[in-house]
Amino acid sequence: MSRALVMHPKDNVATVLEDVSSEQSVKIEGGVETITLSATESIPFGHKIALRKIRSNAKVLKYGEVIGTATQEIPAGCHVHVHNIKSTRG
Repeated sequence: MSRALVMHPKDNVATVLEDVSSEQSVKIEGGVETITLSATESIPFGHKIALRKIRSNAKVLKYGEVIGTATQEIPAGCHVHVHNIKSTRG
């Protein structure tokens, strides 16, 4: 089982701590509670996994702050990166 870390309780993404394969279980730690998700696709080390469904045009939160806006619906367990979010950080 792979691991991922939530940086802030408000976050809707977590950072994976190792490469994750599609359909692999990921233990999400650091939030209000520890949960387990199944990755819906491969996610490289250091990238983000969606903790719950993020609707198109919704804010993506990491460190309790908005880091981008979803450009499409992102299901829980999906890779969250430049292919499906637009940065709001400049």
